[in-house]
Amino acid sequence: MKTSPLYDVSVQNIHGEPISLADYRGTVLLIVNTASECDYTPQYLELELLQQQLQQRFGADRFAVLGFPCDQFGQQEPGSDSDILQFCQSQYGVSFPLFSKIEVNGPQAHPLYRHLTQTALPPTGRSAIRWNFEKFIVDKKGRVVKRLPPARSPLSLQKHLAGFIQQY
Repeated sequence: MKTSPLYDVSVQNIHGEPISLADYRGTVLLIVNTASECDYTPQYLELELLQQQLQQRFGADRFAVLGFPCDQFGQQEPGSDSDILQFCQSQYGVSFPLFSKIEVNGPQAHPLYRHLTQTALPPTGRSAIRWNFEKFIVDKKGRVVKRLPPARSPLSLQKHLAGFIQQY
């Protein structure tokens, strides 16, 4: 069986350590570009609650939120990786995986976001990320199955995500 191109992508966690997305094979993912000084920043709390609730219900290896800080939208993520980690943990109790700051649009866009945006076009047909906290749902087989706008509440996705977790 052919594996998803998503699993060929490597990223750096917020501590600078390389991580292969193949480590998440078999896990439903909610991938989000984040920022600490955005009107949507309180979504960190919802993302944390969502991960806790779904992992408690289905197990830690069945669902994960992956947060990718980005400073491309209004310079709303100006800090270093250590600043971002400290902020997320102290202000929102974030325990879900955070990764090193990346670009999500343009010629320097991280390969992960090039894959996500080419795979899941929003209703407008534009592939570029529009703002902080745009969300992508990836199923257990590494397929991008849904792209959601920044304003969409993470907690509103719980039932939808549970359906993907229960499949197969």
